[in-house]
Amino acid sequence: MTVGTDIHYDPYDVALNADPYPMFARLREQVPLYYNETHDFYAVSRFDDVHRAIVDHETYSSARGAILEIIKANMPIPPGILIFEDPPIHDVHRKLLARMFTPRRIMALEPKIREFCARTLDPLIGTGRFDFVADLGAHIPMQVIGMLLGVPEGELGRTVEATTTIETEPGRPMTENPGGPLATGEGFAEYIDYRAKHPSDDLMTELMTAEFEDETGTWRRLTREELLLYLTVVATAGSDTTTRMLGWAGKVLAEHPEQRRELVENRALLPQTVEELVRYEPPAPQVARYVTRDVELHGRTVPAGSVMLLLLGAANRDARRFAPDGDVFDIHRTPAQHLGFGAGTHFCLGNALARLEGRIALDEILNRFPAWDIDLASAQLSSTSTVRGWVSMPTVVA
Repeated sequence: MTVGTDIHYDPYDVALNADPYPMFARLREQVPLYYNETHDFYAVSRFDDVHRAIVDHETYSSARGAILEIIKANMPIPPGILIFEDPPIHDVHRKLLARMFTPRRIMALEPKIREFCARTLDPLIGTGRFDFVADLGAHIPMQVIGMLLGVPEGELGRTVEATTTIETEPGRPMTENPGGPLATGEGFAEYIDYRAKHPSDDLMTELMTAEFEDETGTWRRLTREELLLYLTVVATAGSDTTTRMLGWAGKVLAEHPEQRRELVENRALLPQTVEELVRYEPPAPQVARYVTRDVELHGRTVPAGSVMLLLLGAANRDARRFAPDGDVFDIHRTPAQHLGFGAGTHFCLGNALARLEGRIALDEILNRFPAWDIDLASAQLSSTSTVRGWVSMPTVVA
């Protein structure tokens, strides 16, 4: 099948990714199975195709990575990075972490999150300006994860920066980072040593002392290397995506002032607003999978050994799933499963925490700034091969 050169998707194309949705719509309707010759990958964009692939881990594997350039580089993946694993090893590691993300532990964070938001936002009242990312969004996820891990306030950002180099420059693959794309976790070493001598009621201590049955049937504790990677996974997995979600909240709600006014009057709408934001502007617009066998899709064969991009952002706006128009932001939309948090084996382990942070942050923002206009000329978009969102989203407030 010949595809016109004007139908084109490239995860490294900065201009395209500034607003990929018109192209996503064309892909869904005209080229539901797309092939990019330059980077040698296939892509699916319709909801049913993306959902079917994301839950079929035997055919669409994460074991070689979930990012295009990492799969292409055929890099060795150390055990413990959940998003780069398949069952059964993934199930062992996920089950261990799931024991730490209990509803009781998550809900116990609410008063602490509210206190941090209040302490951050109150000094901005009366200044006439507020940046959804620089003032709050970039800080709240790290503070919350620090609360979980028992890392002192203000230190987690430095620790994560010393731990991993997953951030990429716009237009460049992750594998071009000088320090390498995968985490080592060494930034957490000093905290592990401290907690070994001074255990506490925190996630780090629980991970250090937890016993589990591994994939060989052996009961044991995590090795030091596994623990370092686990802590990195916990610290980084939700930080960037939650930050981007709040940046999009500032932009999208400014563009829909009538729905924002409803939120000011009725905070019961906040949970469904967070869901609609993640559907409408998912911070991770695509994930990659390694194809383990020949697959027939839309009359063509995707050969084993290919890389398949699952375009979550395109699927989340597919009118076949989100009628009548998936490109419309609507906080009253009839609930339907979206893919902003993934699905199947890799459904986001921290989804409840992300939802909680989004709900509380928006609630506290609306308490202080019920109306705002975005300063788009001063906003800065960060579009990488892994996430899409804002480095800054400045607003002018009444």
